[in-house]
Amino acid sequence: MKIEMKNNGSILIVVVFAIALLTAFVVGMLQMNSEQIQIMKNEIFVAQATAIAHAGLADAFSQLRNNSSWNSGFNNKTFGSGRYTVTVVGSLPDPNIISTGTSAQGFVTKIEAEITIGSTNPYVIQVNNLRINQ
Repeated sequence: MKIEMKNNGSILIVVVFAIALLTAFVVGMLQMNSEQIQIMKNEIFVAQATAIAHAGLADAFSQLRNNSSWNSGFNNKTFGSGRYTVTVVGSLPDPNIISTGTSAQGFVTKIEAEITIGSTNPYVIQVNNLRINQ
C-alpha cells in the first residue's frame, strides 16, 4: 500500500509570513531606536547652545564689573566649538543683557537678563529676571 502525500507549499507560506512579521518588528524597533538617538543628540546640542549663551552672559558680567558703562557687547565671539553674541539694551543702572549662543551644529539659545548694577567698583550685578528662549 502506497501513501501519497500532497505537498502544496502551505508550510512554506506560513514560514514566509512569519519571517515577514519578524522583519517588520525588527525594522520598527530599529526605527524607534534611531529616532531616540537623534532626540538625544538634539538635546545635547541644545544644552551646548545654552551653555554657550551662559558663557556670553558671564563674559558680559565680567566686563560690567570692571566698567559699569560698558555697552558695546560682543558679536559672534568664539567659545569652544560655538559662538555667542551679546547685546546691551537700556541704560544704567538697569540695563538688559541679551546673550545668544549658537552651537557648532546650528542650535540657538537666547538668554535675557534684566539686571541692576551697583554704584561702586567692583560693580555688583544683581540679576532681577532671567528668561531663556522667550
